[in-house]
Amino acid sequence: MNLITFLLQTSAGQAGQQAPGSFWEQYSFLILMILIFVVMYFFMIRPQQKKQKEIVKWRESLKKGDKVVTVGGIYGTIVEVKDTFLLVEIDSNVKIRVDKSSVVKDITDAQNK
Repeated sequence: MNLITFLLQTSAGQAGQQAPGSFWEQYSFLILMILIFVVMYFFMIRPQQKKQKEIVKWRESLKKGDKVVTVGGIYGTIVEVKDTFLLVEIDSNVKIRVDKSSVVKDITDAQNK
């Protein structure tokens, strides 16, 4: 009998005789994946959701006369507010219609300082 056959027979015999592992050995991968998801939720997903809610609330509170900046870098004053868009005056008698989601900054208070 050669050495490889002997090793294969002993390992096969031991594999059938092994006692079940502890709880940690059996479910360690599942527990680690759950922990990773929980950490990602509390450090990445939840803060982003809170920030997004604040931005939506801020955009809903925009009113006529606020000075704003759009995503494209256009500065202007809000002339009219509708459900999904704003009418922004960027110069005398020059008005553009922009989507509410494209407004990123309110500079009303910043210019008064």
